[in-house]
Amino acid sequence: MSSAFHSISPLDGRYREDVGELCEYFSEHALIRERLRVEIAYFLALSRTSGVRELRKFSREEERALWRVVEEFSERDARRVKELERAFRHDVKAAERFLRERWNAWEFVRPYLSFVHFGLTSEDVNNVAYGLLVQRALAQVIVPGVDACGVSLRALSKKWKSVRLLALTHGQPATPTTVGKEFLVFAERLERQIRSLRTFRMQGKFGGAVGNFAAHRVAYPNVDWPAFGRKFLKSFDLIPLLHTTQINPHDDCAELSHILVRINTILLDCSRDLWLYIMRGVFRQNVIKGEVGSSTMPHKVNPIDFENAEGNLGLSTALFSHFAEKLPVSRLQRDLSDSTVQRNIGVAFGHHLLAVKALLRGFSRIDVDRALCQREIREHPEICSEAAQVTFRRYGKGDAYDQLKALTRGKSLTAENLQKIVRRTRIPADAKERLLVGMQG
Repeated sequence: MSSAFHSISPLDGRYREDVGELCEYFSEHALIRERLRVEIAYFLALSRTSGVRELRKFSREEERALWRVVEEFSERDARRVKELERAFRHDVKAAERFLRERWNAWEFVRPYLSFVHFGLTSEDVNNVAYGLLVQRALAQVIVPGVDACGVSLRALSKKWKSVRLLALTHGQPATPTTVGKEFLVFAERLERQIRSLRTFRMQGKFGGAVGNFAAHRVAYPNVDWPAFGRKFLKSFDLIPLLHTTQINPHDDCAELSHILVRINTILLDCSRDLWLYIMRGVFRQNVIKGEVGSSTMPHKVNPIDFENAEGNLGLSTALFSHFAEKLPVSRLQRDLSDSTVQRNIGVAFGHHLLAVKALLRGFSRIDVDRALCQREIREHPEICSEAAQVTFRRYGKGDAYDQLKALTRGKSLTAENLQKIVRRTRIPADAKERLLVGMQG
């Protein structure tokens, strides 16, 4: 029953090949491994703290030996942790006990096992582990993916910068634009959010059961524990939180979720526009040999990449929106309702990544139909009325808008009729020539 065919989630089944790279950051195996990384780093940080006299400092060779638990963490190790978790019904306690079991075999560390997870609450470990996983996933998978979308949009805007396009405002023919400019709109919107994503950093909470190092202070009253906590978190490139309850308040997750929601919304807007352009014929999709568009209609070349992107962006946004609303709210010093929600952060990133890959495929197979673009503009000469009325007003024709409205609004207008209006209007010859040339499409 371990086959992808038996997975409940399509991310682990149908789409496994597309999102499998996220397993390194958001699988149960990855989370357990990262908890162990935090526990070991904390143990070694304690060993280097002069006020903690009962725990000796270890040599570099001994430290490397201790780190092997993480570096060699295997599927078998993960299964052992899960066995312990079933017994304890506590995930972090299971990781702690596993670490003690492994280190108990080594004489040089055995006398100091009481300092594993010393004075910590599970959230001290969990929030740092999630912070590390999220930051690595952003740097290595998510930002490069969104960046690739931005690069593709820029490239397409440059490729088609001079292709004129009939604009539609309220679904009605409007002043012409260019295909390149329309891609540039999405590129610039996306680039602004990418800058926010690049500079974003997760926060870290490290302060014991209610955030004040109470147990630590009792055990070692002469150690500056807040300074220790800040230094420890900064070693992971996390922003230290100075005052917390038992948990990280998750404002960092909320901030990140809002950034991803904005990125998803921009990409969804782009997906829908491209779908409409394909429907209209502005873009053709390159035919890929062997593909089938319909089980019954052999002629179909469906815009499935943009449809898949739209669907997955919606799912991703729904989850990120819930994270932003739910995670920062916790009863008094803590409740556990955030834990089960936070475990789904990889699902939100998974649907986002699926959408990004679908969009990149879609971008790679569209081509503009220049003849159709020219034909659409020629078929709607009334769109030149904006340029005409503004030019007329420049030269003192205060009623130009009303006159052209009476002649064009809701009416069938030929290019010849509009050109006649321009020719008989008293404006400078060069201005008249510009309008007439523009009306030729």
